[in-house]
Amino acid sequence: MQVLHTISQTREIILNQKQKGRSLGLAPTMGALHQGHLSLIRRSAAENDFTVVSIFVNPLQFGPNEDLDAYPRTPDSDIEAAQSAGADLIFHPSAEEILGKEMLAFVDIEKLQDNLCGRSRPGHFRGVCTIVAKLFNIITPDRAYFGQKDMQQFIILKKMAQDLNFDIDMLLCPIVRESDGLAMSSRNKYLSPAQRRDAVVLHRAIDRGMQLYGNGETNAKKIISALVDFIRQTPSARIDYVSIVDEDMQDVAQVQKGHILALAVFIGKTRLIDNHIFGEPVTL
Repeated sequence: MQVLHTISQTREIILNQKQKGRSLGLAPTMGALHQGHLSLIRRSAAENDFTVVSIFVNPLQFGPNEDLDAYPRTPDSDIEAAQSAGADLIFHPSAEEILGKEMLAFVDIEKLQDNLCGRSRPGHFRGVCTIVAKLFNIITPDRAYFGQKDMQQFIILKKMAQDLNFDIDMLLCPIVRESDGLAMSSRNKYLSPAQRRDAVVLHRAIDRGMQLYGNGETNAKKIISALVDFIRQTPSARIDYVSIVDEDMQDVAQVQKGHILALAVFIGKTRLIDNHIFGEPVTL
């Protein structure tokens, strides 16, 4: 496995692989790899001849009061973990390499970012789309792999790829959870032991929401109200949003199979997200 830090070197390796007719998979990450990331890498390695993992903490997707400087960076263990999961190349550029001296061109998307995390974090998805578009242009993968925990991000990036004519299969992979149901996230490292115990409230809320739906409740406001009351029983929890949306990220009044229950909750100062699709079984 190779670890490369420049665009030119990476393009040279990619061109060589393309000339050999090899299929290429990409797992874009910001590092601090956990089993959720590794599941993407393993799937890519199983479905492609050559797998690239990008590691780049993207400053464009962080707001002015967010955790860019504190975001966990573990490059040595990331490289070891990615290699064990089947990566063939790690693209680990500096901010200067990706952003240059002064970026003036950006990728934005309308409508899909107006709700949920896009509403709470203005400019976030502009930053995500811009850097992922750059990665697509640099690496030119046949397939790209994303985790369901960031469902809104995946829907936005899939629409971006469609509208900008990227010839890439966009693939969604299941959420990987801890044994108590907490969705794996690099930000889980911020949690104190007590906060870590409290954080399971997100998964328990999802379970409760699916139980209500399974018992015949389809009024979105009633389900949301019940989940808000449930989450507020955890003292360290502060709700950003509890929403039920369709695939266009629009709030719905009546819940149907395929709609998405999406949560963003602060546990202490740490913002965690989770989601579940109505009609699918709740698993750990």
